[in-house]
Amino acid sequence: MNTKKLIHYAILVAIIALTYIFPAPTGLSSIGWHLFGVYVATIVAILLKPFPLPVILLAGVSVSAIVIGISPSEKWINIAGISELARWNLLEHTPQQWFETLQNQVVKIALKEDAVLGGYKSGTTWLVFAAFAMSTAFVSTGLGKRIAYLLIRAFGSTTLRLGYVNACLDLIISPAMPSVTARAGGIIYPIMNSVAVSLGSDPEKSPRKAGHYLLLNTYMVVKTTGYLFLTAMAPNLLAMNLMEPILHIKLDWTQWAIAASVPGLICLFLTPLVIYFIYPPEIRETPDAAVFAHKKLAALGKIKRDEWWMLGVFALLLLFWADIPFHLTHITALKLNPTTTAFLGLGVLLISGVLSWGDVTAEKSAWDTLIWFGALVMMADWLNKLGVVTYFAGQIEGGIEALALPWFISMILLALIYLYAHYAFASTTAHISAMLVAFYGAGIALGAPPLLFGLILAAAGNLMMSLTHYATGTAPVIFSSNYATLGEWWKAGFVTSIVNFTVWVAVGLVWWKVMGYY
Repeated sequence: MNTKKLIHYAILVAIIALTYIFPAPTGLSSIGWHLFGVYVATIVAILLKPFPLPVILLAGVSVSAIVIGISPSEKWINIAGISELARWNLLEHTPQQWFETLQNQVVKIALKEDAVLGGYKSGTTWLVFAAFAMSTAFVSTGLGKRIAYLLIRAFGSTTLRLGYVNACLDLIISPAMPSVTARAGGIIYPIMNSVAVSLGSDPEKSPRKAGHYLLLNTYMVVKTTGYLFLTAMAPNLLAMNLMEPILHIKLDWTQWAIAASVPGLICLFLTPLVIYFIYPPEIRETPDAAVFAHKKLAALGKIKRDEWWMLGVFALLLLFWADIPFHLTHITALKLNPTTTAFLGLGVLLISGVLSWGDVTAEKSAWDTLIWFGALVMMADWLNKLGVVTYFAGQIEGGIEALALPWFISMILLALIYLYAHYAFASTTAHISAMLVAFYGAGIALGAPPLLFGLILAAAGNLMMSLTHYATGTAPVIFSSNYATLGEWWKAGFVTSIVNFTVWVAVGLVWWKVMGYY
């Protein structure tokens, strides 16, 4: 074991130990304080990465279960409760009484363990898993590439149009692909990189010819598109799940899409233009792109059976997620929840042979997401139940309240701090888990309309991923193409974040008011 890992282990243990050494702050229960230590250690571990993410989260679940089970100072039945039985005088209590008490204690401990694992019962957790598993078929069947080449052949006559082809492609496939890595890294990036090369743009000799624009735009676009659909980004579902206990309202797939549609589509239209304005490509006309796409389509051949199946399942998912069959027929049985719909689609792909069970088990991203999503949902739920979220939200609220700002300005200030704090994070998961709930609670306490502020923070959770070359897992993949320098990447990310955030707030306020969301 190397010294670096030993230091990481020591840091994580020290964080938890400090919550036992130092008493809980006034207003915070000791069990909440101890669990907060576990939560902070988990977030730090996600940043330090001493283990793979699923291992870190499983460790967090295990330690959380221990903390909840053995904290003696709370009104929770724990090991201390069972130990009291040993002090019973069996002459004063019958064996039956002793046994019944023991049984009661064990049952309550079991119930607590069930609560610790409750995140894995969440329908949202399994929705993400199913969507990730299905997204594999977009890549394996070649449907994603075929759609991309068709768009390039039809509309890719200029570099700017290629930028919009990129946006349209991501818009089309994103509802059923919550994995940005699968969309950007598996489909869009390889194609746009190949287009850049075909146009004579070399990352070393001539990056600004076309590749610089195309690859920067690829990354910035997927971060814009991600908010348009609840299932387009795993962070959307995580944010919704974390805010739900405070919001007491759960937006369904259709409501989310409607809420995001107007500001989201405007941002999607503006992003290729903004990147084009900042870094105009040297090549403006790209007739060779259509030739390139035509050759690729010829190589793919006629649309295959598996592609038809994938196209049909994709249409099925969109119809049922949007509740269109129910609205057309008013048959209650056709109103399926999103998780049921996702598993229906996955089942069809498995039965038809488009996907094999081996494909599902081999989809590492799906299983990884299942582990970390369930763990984070559990931890956030317990921190909320134990008053930890309320406590820290109150601290943030007090700091902002001292400025004596109107609720609207306070809301914007909190959202901006939340957005640009991502410069300190290399993980969207860690950022959302560490900050979202506390900032959301503080905003609500300061008077921000719950649904309005929730939509703004959820948007920020997508926009922040554009900021740096380490902001999310996809960033290093595209950055490694070497078409853009570090400074160019950061400049593009910062400018697009300002433009998109301004649109989300300005247009969103009007649109969400019209829709009655606040």
